[in-house]
Amino acid sequence: MNALSLAWRNVWRNSRRSGVTIAAMAFALLTMLAYGTLSEGMLEKSEASLLDLEVGDVQAFALEYRDKPSLYERVENDAAVVGALEDAGMLVASRLLGSGLIAFEQNSAGANLRGIDVLRDARVSKIGERVVRGSWLQPEDIEGVVVGYRLAKILNADVGDEVVLLSQAADGSTANALFTVRGVLGSSTEAVDRGGVFLTQAAFREFFVVDEGAHQLIVRRSDGESLAVTAERVVKLAPGLDVVTWRDLMPTVAQMLDNAKVSSAVMMLIVYTAIGIVLLNAMLMAVFERIREFGVLKALGVEPGGVLRLIFAETLLMTLCALALGLLLSIPALWYLSSVGLDIGSNVDFAGLAIDSQWVAVVHPGAFVNPIVTLVVVVFAATLYPAIRAARLEPLEALRHR
Repeated sequence: MNALSLAWRNVWRNSRRSGVTIAAMAFALLTMLAYGTLSEGMLEKSEASLLDLEVGDVQAFALEYRDKPSLYERVENDAAVVGALEDAGMLVASRLLGSGLIAFEQNSAGANLRGIDVLRDARVSKIGERVVRGSWLQPEDIEGVVVGYRLAKILNADVGDEVVLLSQAADGSTANALFTVRGVLGSSTEAVDRGGVFLTQAAFREFFVVDEGAHQLIVRRSDGESLAVTAERVVKLAPGLDVVTWRDLMPTVAQMLDNAKVSSAVMMLIVYTAIGIVLLNAMLMAVFERIREFGVLKALGVEPGGVLRLIFAETLLMTLCALALGLLLSIPALWYLSSVGLDIGSNVDFAGLAIDSQWVAVVHPGAFVNPIVTLVVVVFAATLYPAIRAARLEPLEALRHR
């Protein structure tokens, strides 16, 4: 018996039932491809935004700084450490951190001052790309600042306005100076939006009377290198510093991202279980409708294994048709989702981090593997019970069935 040719005829003998089954499988594949790539896109964007804007992959501080942030707790040999890490192939930038008061006309607010090495910082952070009005800092600018959009709104200040910064310098004197707003940032993180003030390291050092050292080193890992390996390398190259990964700095956010990945997997399991139930019902109906047919086959000498092969061949052919249809439909759908995406209306706040409102899918060859493999496994698992039932039919009883 040619199982494949017979199976092909059997599949299309009841074209309506087979068509519904194939359509259900194809729709399940299309749904999970879209859901999986969109979920991966959201998770990647969330993590990338977190790392690109503020945190980096790994950070290093003076040993006491994180417990008691202070202007005086600095990495004194920051230039040497940055050079050593760069020689090891990492992207590194140092930052100076301080706090104070910023005022414009009759308005004032608390400010988180961040002194940056403009050129190096651009390699580890994309915060400069969030400027919505004005421009980002220039390396030689010692009189300009860039502020968060909510802070600018509180102050009622805009590009070109002169603001006053007030704090206490490292030598104990009062630090105060006029700065010009060069740019206003769009939505990024809660801390930056409400109080972020960026200025060059030269301006920071002059304002706070800090001649050397840095409070924070931001490190980005090399492509393909794990976070743990990068952290270990930084520890070896920067002995005596407090080295932490972004997961250590933001454990709640890391847990939320991990939970989101688990939720995505659970969602896929639920959908495929539902499809498995539909297929189980369809295959059971197909078996019950064809009991006499299977009885005739067994009466003619077809072994139970032959019946199993026939039913699995029919399932294989329907699955291949469903995969072809699902992949064909997914091409324009995934192209649209990856190039245009879904506009969800406004920026999404994810644990204090603003995510762009355009939800774009991430499509790569690996994104097709899990849905396809899972669908095939579910389909054949759902077919197993009806196939065994058909194979175990007694020919005489099957022929008498009405």
